[in-house]
Amino acid sequence: MASKAEVPEAKDGEDAGAEGAAQAPKGLKKFLTKKMLMIAVPALLLVVGGGGAGAYFFLFAGEKSKAGAEAEEAPITPPKVAFSDMQDILVNIQSSDGTPAYLKLSVSLEMDDEEHKAAIQPLMPRITDQFQAYLRELRLDDLKGSAGVLRLKEELLRRVNVAAAPYHVRDVLLKEMIVQ
Repeated sequence: MASKAEVPEAKDGEDAGAEGAAQAPKGLKKFLTKKMLMIAVPALLLVVGGGGAGAYFFLFAGEKSKAGAEAEEAPITPPKVAFSDMQDILVNIQSSDGTPAYLKLSVSLEMDDEEHKAAIQPLMPRITDQFQAYLRELRLDDLKGSAGVLRLKEELLRRVNVAAAPYHVRDVLLKEMIVQ
């Protein structure tokens, strides 16, 4: 009988151990409730994300400052640049209602260096002719707004590069533009 008594005790010990084992998951279940998950998961993501962002800024901030310093050292405009002013151009343009309208345009051409400026001077009558032919076909609506001015500059640049074929003009700068 003693063995029978020991056996139930063993069962009780096992039950006690089983209850202790069952209690641990219940404690874990209490810890992993929905409320705790809703707080713990975003907090964990915040800590991990903050650590990653901090590491990124501390490790890669030096490389960005070096690149910024190199960009500041380079000049914005090239050292060899030359500007050639053209004569003022006055043309009549088409209006939608038939009333006379005029466009006065002062232009400066940007070139690579003084040699190009000297070489392009004999070609100025051809360039002026190309500009006048284009400007006479414009309408008032073509010149409205910043988009109209941008299109005008692009077309003038295209025409000046065609007229001065072996030489390259970087940009057409509008000094004065009056529509009357």
